[in-house]
Amino acid sequence: MPSNFNFFPDRRNTECAKWRQYDEDVLPMWVADMDFLSPEPVIRALRERVEHGIFGYPCEPDELKQVIIDHLAKKYQWTVVPEEIVLMPGVVNGFNLACQALAKPGEGILIQTPVYAPFFSAQRHARSVSQQVELTVLDNGAYVIDFEKFEQAITDQTRIFILCNPHNPVGRVFRIDELEKMAEICLRHGVIICSDEIHCDLLYSGYQHFPIASLQPEISKNTITLMAPSKTYNIAGLSCSFAVIQNADLRHTFQSASRGLISEVNILGRVAALAAYKEGQPWLDELLCYLEANRDFLYENICREFPGISMGLPEATYLAWLDCRQSGIQGSPHDFFLEKGRVAMNKGDDFGKNGQGFVRLNFGCPRSMLVEALERMKKALTG
Repeated sequence: MPSNFNFFPDRRNTECAKWRQYDEDVLPMWVADMDFLSPEPVIRALRERVEHGIFGYPCEPDELKQVIIDHLAKKYQWTVVPEEIVLMPGVVNGFNLACQALAKPGEGILIQTPVYAPFFSAQRHARSVSQQVELTVLDNGAYVIDFEKFEQAITDQTRIFILCNPHNPVGRVFRIDELEKMAEICLRHGVIICSDEIHCDLLYSGYQHFPIASLQPEISKNTITLMAPSKTYNIAGLSCSFAVIQNADLRHTFQSASRGLISEVNILGRVAALAAYKEGQPWLDELLCYLEANRDFLYENICREFPGISMGLPEATYLAWLDCRQSGIQGSPHDFFLEKGRVAMNKGDDFGKNGQGFVRLNFGCPRSMLVEALERMKKALTG
């Protein structure tokens, strides 16, 4: 049956971080989960598993691994075998583990800013040197890579480059030539790539995702790829993700560092992931149409109704990166819209110094919620 993405589920009494972080009169447009019901096949599979009534230790997830293999082959023409897949509770666990397993304290970890805030904490947890290179923003709000600056940021102490593709928060889907150039530089300098590709299935019309490890055998040997069904099918709270590591030595190092520290994926997370990948595509097709319409509606409203605020058009994700630097807002735009409009977004400077003056807005919600958020924001600006 067609999904009703206009339905507005009540999440306030469901232990939901998104809806419990702020006062009840605040509209939460921040944390990156969606205000949509998960796919019906996922809900059905979970219900059936719960009704069984026993939740013992799970076995080796052979069927889930095979479904992941089929998914990667169909969507990305990427050939992977079961032993190259490592299940884990979350992508954040994955890049933290990579940093701590592969970089010694005092060595460097490279990131491109502005970028997902936990990248910064991963560097701190590993007691590494933070090496940052800024993405270049164009007049239309799109971000590109300055490859000269990218290479200059690498030193003899750089051990890992954490790539975010599709990029959070700027919404870029990096082209093959961009990926190949970054990979070539990393290979030449002996830098391992840890690629966070959690938003890879949330692409808009005209864009295609290429896992960086799938481009060449030499790149795959130097890459840890992190993916998950959590964002795609709105099942983040069930904590199921996976790494693809095709280099056996690299995989051994990664897995050895996790022993006793990273837990198994719980049985319900496995059930949800399996159902999502097996039966969730029709729901996902509908979702992408709805999200693209939300994205376009938001973009047109920002361009037309919000002088001094601009945004690039996201190529993927359900996250908009709003540039408020010319809006006349004094101080933090996050604080302004929270206090004056009762709309909660993410602080731009949480994504790096070059995020100051920005906010990140989550448009993965029913259209009515997005409309209300924009009305509140406009009223805050006009007084």
